[in-house]
Amino acid sequence: MSHPASRLLIVALSLGAGANVSASPFYAPPPVEEKAHGFSGEAELGYTHLAGNTDSQTLIGKSQLTWLRDRWTHLLRGEVRHVSRDGEASAEQYRLTGRERYDLEGPHYLFGFARWEKDRFSGYDYQLAAIAGYGRELIRHEHHRLSLEAGPGYRHDRIDTEPNASLGVAYGALDWQFEASETTTLKQELSVEATDDNTTSRALSSLTARLNSRLALRLSHEIRRNSQPPEEAEARTDHTTSASLLYSW
Repeated sequence: MSHPASRLLIVALSLGAGANVSASPFYAPPPVEEKAHGFSGEAELGYTHLAGNTDSQTLIGKSQLTWLRDRWTHLLRGEVRHVSRDGEASAEQYRLTGRERYDLEGPHYLFGFARWEKDRFSGYDYQLAAIAGYGRELIRHEHHRLSLEAGPGYRHDRIDTEPNASLGVAYGALDWQFEASETTTLKQELSVEATDDNTTSRALSSLTARLNSRLALRLSHEIRRNSQPPEEAEARTDHTTSASLLYSW
């Protein structure tokens, strides 16, 4: 991880602190008025090791730092995924995202985010995206939430064996959350980024069971699909299923 952005990602992963803030970088953080002003965050870690007939290791690390001030929510998030089989890497992904949200009157808000990501087997050296737009909370009950957001953006694709691409983006996302009990939360997050070259869609389903005020267990399944990846990409669709421990303060 000699790339400067990779070093920034390590810093972001070391910042894990916080309250029960589990929003993905593609979706809106919770409304400011629900949280005490100041810093909060969370750190999530999942690891498996199989030995014997199959020798494999899987590491998933995520961390998020959130800062609330007046109507603003500032968010920094980092993610790492690494899978190896018989000593050979089969998946290697890094992602760093900074996001801003400004709450308007009622259920309306404005947002903007910048994202850097690198996926070793995607055919891209790395991708940079900047997106801004408008969001609205359609449902905002004590135990049930639904938010939609959309806006334009820009993406720069650095491709291993093809000319680099600078693309306009049309972005849309959905964030649904349901508190099934005092300790159990279901979430479904969807996003679509459409360009002239391809469409990237993401879906994240998760079940979080809180053990105490600091620790929780999370089961999640993430799907990422690129409709037209570079020729060097090994697949159009990636699936990640994980069980991890979540720590917050």
